[in-house]
Amino acid sequence: MKKFGKLALKMLLVSGMVFLSACGTQGAANQGSEKKSDKKDYVIGASLLTQQHPFYVSLKNAMEEEARAQGVQLNVSIANQDLNKQLSDIEDFITKGVDAIIISPVDSKGVTAAINKAKAAHIPVITVDIPAVGAEADAHVATDNLTGGKMAGEEMAKALGGKGKVAIIDYPTVQSVIDRVTGFKEALAKYPDIKIVADQPGITRAEALSAAQNIIQANPDLNGIFGFGDDAALAAVAAVKSAGKEDQIKIIGFDGMQEARNAVKNEKSFFSVITQHPDQIGKDGLDTTLKILKGEKVDKVISIKPGVFGKDGEKN
Repeated sequence: MKKFGKLALKMLLVSGMVFLSACGTQGAANQGSEKKSDKKDYVIGASLLTQQHPFYVSLKNAMEEEARAQGVQLNVSIANQDLNKQLSDIEDFITKGVDAIIISPVDSKGVTAAINKAKAAHIPVITVDIPAVGAEADAHVATDNLTGGKMAGEEMAKALGGKGKVAIIDYPTVQSVIDRVTGFKEALAKYPDIKIVADQPGITRAEALSAAQNIIQANPDLNGIFGFGDDAALAAVAAVKSAGKEDQIKIIGFDGMQEARNAVKNEKSFFSVITQHPDQIGKDGLDTTLKILKGEKVDKVISIKPGVFGKDGEKN
């Protein structure tokens, strides 16, 4: 009986230790699960088109400010309008295992494979300002560019009194600009006395200046130029001024950063500019990314309504 009692006591002690160990393991597992679900130390990678334009400076600053406010780590890479660099930056984000990637594509179709690779690695991808084509991002935050393009067309019709010859300075590999130009053409289709006589690319300000000069020289009776962005519009203003045709040719721009607004006020040929809100795009882009990471439902497209800045200031 004595030996049996000792043996029973040992077995009871061993069982108790196993039970406590199991409880401890289960508690640690639960604690780890809670830590994962309440994760705050998100790391987000962002590949932005450029920092050579005030629009993207404002977008980046707003994104970084919101990341600080939300207590998350944001690693920003600048593609400098180089698709190969952007693809390399995205690859680096995937390799490092970031929680999400925000992209403003250099080339809407060119980033398809990179986005698909990120999605295959279960990394959410959010596009800002410029959408991807051929790959489905988890969300897209941008100006309603089609509507903005239509507004630009109406502004042009107003500037020309409903008749005249118009040219476009374009950026044909970027979907947001394609949407702007599509909207612009749709609006002008309602005015049969307005003809589009030229559509040339001019991505940088220098390229846009050359394009504007060529267009003006080839079309001496030109009445209007639509610049896809501030740089294109400002280049067109300079070309018109140099040609001495400020009374003849009117410019409509798109973006509406401070330099362009000042030019609308001070340059005779610059009729108006469609305004975007890059600070809101940056903030909403970061907030949307965090919602996706937390499992919240978001709209696939978050559109920011553009405005118009004319000689008398902001119109709406």
